[in-house]
Amino acid sequence: MNMNDMIKQIAIKAVDAQNPVNVVQGIVKSVVPLEIEVHQKLKLTKEFLLLTERVTRYEVDLEHDHGGPKALQGKLIETPIRTGLATGDKVILLRSQGGGQFIVLDKVVE
Repeated sequence: MNMNDMIKQIAIKAVDAQNPVNVVQGIVKSVVPLEIEVHQKLKLTKEFLLLTERVTRYEVDLEHDHGGPKALQGKLIETPIRTGLATGDKVILLRSQGGGQFIVLDKVVE
């Protein structure tokens, strides 16, 4: 490696160190299997994605015990708190340094 190449590598590393994360937007193209499109030439699959808790489905079982039809009295009803990702959702992604992995941070709401 010559001196010119070494200087280029040092400069590139210095720039990367100052900008360790890039924020990008994507669209969920498929949930199973998970695929998010960042742009026409970049489609990310599950192995490149890290999901945060905010984009995963979360539901609780609530016991229905107030008025209403007797058939529902005392029954557990699954109530979604977070719905998780769906096809067509716009998401915010954090691209890690080097671009090998993307963190799916949250959904974009309009």
